[in-house]
Amino acid sequence: MTSTTAHGEYKVPGGKLVVADLELSGGRVAAVQVSGDFFLEPAEARDAIDAAIVGMQADAGEAELAAAVAAALGPETQMYGITPEGVAVAVRRALDAAAGGAGSGA
Repeated sequence: MTSTTAHGEYKVPGGKLVVADLELSGGRVAAVQVSGDFFLEPAEARDAIDAAIVGMQADAGEAELAAAVAAALGPETQMYGITPEGVAVAVRRALDAAAGGAGSGA
């Protein structure tokens, strides 16, 4: 089974840049790293976001991705400059790039 890597970016209106670098395998997200110029508290929230996306279907919509991210974050989580929806847009853009072959092998 081959894997595909892809990159997606989204600038949250009035907020910060969200970047998603991911690997797809078997029609699912096998690995992801969400990064950007935003801030999260506690710092472990970034790991929770990544873990929420791993295993998602490659055809997951933005609403489904945003719901998974929101569900993974505890009530103590503070997001500065991003939203679960903004993360979902960046991830969806990476998934779309992977489907189109853009970013393959990167």
